Amino acid sequence: MRFPLALTAKIAAHIIKHKILRTPKFALVLQLEPLHTCNLTCTGCGRIREYSTSIKDIMSLEDCLAAAQDCDAPMVSVCGGEPLIYTQIEELVQGLLRQKRIVYICTNALLMRRKLKDYLASIYSPRQEATLEILLKEELITQKDADTIRKGKTNDRLVIAPSRWMYWNVHIDGLEYTHDLIVEREGVFKEAVEAIKMAKILGYQVATNTTVYKETQIKEIEQMFEFFSSLNVDGHTISPGYDYDQAKEHVIKQTGRQPEEFFLTRAMTRQKFAKIQEWGKRFTIFGTPVYQEFLAGKRELTCAAWAIPTRNIKGWKAPCYLITDGHYSSYKEMLEKVDWNNYGVVDGIARDSRCKNCMVHCGYDPSGALGVNYQSGDTWKNIRYNFGAKPAPYHEGRKVNAYNGVNSGKGHLSQEKVSVESLPKR
Repeated sequence: MRFPLALTAKIAAHIIKHKILRTPKFALVLQLEPLHTCNLTCTGCGRIREYSTSIKDIMSLEDCLAAAQDCDAPMVSVCGGEPLIYTQIEELVQGLLRQKRIVYICTNALLMRRKLKDYLASIYSPRQEATLEILLKEELITQKDADTIRKGKTNDRLVIAPSRWMYWNVHIDGLEYTHDLIVEREGVFKEAVEAIKMAKILGYQVATNTTVYKETQIKEIEQMFEFFSSLNVDGHTISPGYDYDQAKEHVIKQTGRQPEEFFLTRAMTRQKFAKIQEWGKRFTIFGTPVYQEFLAGKRELTCAAWAIPTRNIKGWKAPCYLITDGHYSSYKEMLEKVDWNNYGVVDGIARDSRCKNCMVHCGYDPSGALGVNYQSGDTWKNIRYNFGAKPAPYHEGRKVNAYNGVNSGKGHLSQEKVSVESLPKR
């Protein structure tokens, strides 16, 4: 199967239940942001700008778990900010798993190996020596790390253990040069890859999460999939980057460029994603085939942002993950008070100018599952895709020149340093 049976069945049962009950709007995925603090300043991200006045605020563990119960989505994407900075991330993951949720930890991976070492120490016995030797050989841990792990668990803190109900969802926006440019720091791509390798050795499920921008080359996207397929990554989420307000402001201020030079229009998105259906056959891409058709420009969908709601320190963010017109105290209140007819694009016309270029997964992917055209066979497309054979790892992806940035002498800061040093001395 393309996706684990238990996970697929859980989501399908949730949809069927609400279809039988004729629930007009319900949540499929909760995007939970326990904090907006981050250790990166990614160019296309507006979170640390939009919530700059409350950047140090956090949601309590109780509020986080209550939010999952409030909307009762079968899947929770723990994001932010960087969720691994959240001091109770282990308790949060365990609490969500106890609620029988599917959990995705959306991370830039800078702190991920630390969490993996904590887990390994918690289960250490002489039987783990073979694993330690593999990790040492792959240079994923140091000898000092190994000695610390051998001491075993030294505190009563919980750890994040492998589970069939949990994925590490690692932020990857291209190969090394592109990714490090977008996250505005050299070395992040390499650390993310090493964290992914270590997680797979330890038995975790791992996915990647990619946003595509104007400068992202189609060939690079394909090579990125090939490279991570060779690492046995379990799946990929991919979505177009568009010019929402907070991200636009940052691009202008930080780079001096205009948003249209960086973000995608609808026409550009369809060009970039022209091969998405082909990629969906070669790689395990999360999202419905109906949404893939939409990205490729072969059909239209309506926005269903209410199906992937965002809960953060301010409340239930509406109308969607990228646009903020208010925060509400409960999911029910948000559903009732937001006029959903004021948003999205219908028949090529944007109901709100801010929605004009949006084709992101958090608005349109749920439409691929919930708002399908039964007469055109959309239901069977989704069933065949979800229950079809999982694409085999593409081992040739190991030949991809993934480290084409700082590790090949082409890092952004390295280039700036050369430029500075080439200036005439005074």
